[in-house]
Formats: sequence, structure tokens, C-alpha cells
Amino acid sequence: MSGGETQAAALMGVLDLEERSPGLFVGQTPTTRLQRIFGGQVAGQALMAAARTVPGGRGVHSLHSYFLRPGDPNEELRYTVERIRDGRSFSTRRVIACQQRRGEDVAVFALTADFHAGEPAVVAHARAMPEVPAPDELLTLADHAAGYGERAAPALEISRAVEQRPLSDPFAPEPKSPPRTQAHAWFRVAGRLPDDAGVHAAALTFVSDLTLLSAGLARVGGGWGGRYVGASLDHAIWFHAPVRADEWFLYETDSPAASEGRALCFGSIWTADGRHVATVAQEGLIRSLGE
Repeated sequence: MSGGETQAAALMGVLDLEERSPGLFVGQTPTTRLQRIFGGQVAGQALMAAARTVPGGRGVHSLHSYFLRPGDPNEELRYTVERIRDGRSFSTRRVIACQQRRGEDVAVFALTADFHAGEPAVVAHARAMPEVPAPDELLTLADHAAGYGERAAPALEISRAVEQRPLSDPFAPEPKSPPRTQAHAWFRVAGRLPDDAGVHAAALTFVSDLTLLSAGLARVGGGWGGRYVGASLDHAIWFHAPVRADEWFLYETDSPAASEGRALCFGSIWTADGRHVATVAQEGLIRSLGE
């Protein structure tokens, strides 16, 4: 098995949940040095749990979620799925992720996802993809990380199964000024994932949390691992069209507003051939390590 296939298999090990009883799923966390579970993992697993209960032929078109408590990588993650609705065209699911804390079950994450059977479009339009260098013209995340030692270790740890080609150094970005505050990076899952649209939507959800909150620091620069720490508070995705997460896609991120310790961040995702396939939104907490 090649390195890429091994990484894709590792991600599938995360997304392939155990169904312990009807509506109750258990997810695994890879061995990690980090003190809390990466939020994209919990969101991707919750979406997989929801999708496992939906009638065939209905793909996710949106999800809305809240990160309630940090996930403990040493504790089992259990996902309880509530069937809110199964209509003629739409199915809605609510998912609560729980872990043990001092012998008590507590909620660490909550997600609502809606699934649609699809229908002929009355209108069809999308944002054009920005003109950026192709991924094979750019340095890898590991290339950028080489000069930063332990400061870069968390970013490499949470993205082991994902290839990244940022357009600029993500560890020491220069401050940006309006109107050019966007950041861009190419992503793909390393290796090949199954031909299952639900798996690719969950993998895209996993990736969408990797860099989005960084947009909140664009105007001050510096990046993570230096003066600032952050945490996702909520996360939403609208899926406009199917996408293969194991093929290159471009992720543009930006932050239109920040105040009171929180930054609102938006993301747009395009396939390599220019199709706008998803829009992402997140509010996150950003704190100074000097405070």
C-alpha cells in the first residue's frame, strides 16, 4: 500500500463509524499528541452518522453545527442521531456527540444536517474561481513547516491524511489590508477514497475546518503557534454540487468581521476545473497568549 493509500485508509478509519445500536454510532480518534480532538474530525464523523440514517439517493446540502466542549482524544466519541424529518424530497437529522467527563455523559458537539433528493434547477449560477497558481507549482505544507519546528507540529498532526499547497507561508503570513484579505490553498485527501458521495462530503467537512479560522488573523498576520490561540465555536457548510475530496480543490478563506474576541470567517471551495462546490462559514474565538 502506497503512502497516499495509507493516509486515505487512515481517514476512512476515522469516518467509518461503528453502529452500536439503531441511531447510535461510535467514532475512533487517531493516536495523537494533541490535547483535544480536531474539530473537523468530530464534524465529519457527525455528518457520517447522520448520512447513515438517510434514505438512499439523498445527498447532504447543508449542515449547521456548534462546538460545545473540547473533545478528549482519550475518550470514546458517541453520536446519537435523531430523525427530525423524512419528507418527499428532504430529510433532516440532528446529531449530538457525547463523551464521558468525570463519570457523566456530556455533549461536546451538536449538528443539524439536511439532505435533498435533488431536482431540476430553475436558476443556476456560481462564483467564478479566482486565478491562482496550480498546486504542482506550489510548496507543500511540509515544505513551509520545515523551518518552524514544534510551532508547526500541530498543523502537520491534524492534517496527516490531507495534502496541502498554500499560496503563501501559513506559519508567518504578512498582514493583509482590504480589499485583498483573502487566503488561498489547494487541498486533497492523500490517496483514493471510496466512490461514495457521503464519504466525500464528510471528508470535505473534515478539511474545511483546517484553515478557516486563520482568516480571522489575516489583518494582523503572524499565524498560529506564535502570539495567538483559537478555537472554533460553530461551523456551517452549504454543498452546492458533488465533489471528490481526493482530487485537488481550491479553498479561499476571508473574514468580513471580528469583534469581542470572535472572528467570523467565510470560505469558498472550487474543484480544479472551476466548479464552485461549497460555501463554508464559521465563527471562532481568537485570544492573545499575552493576555
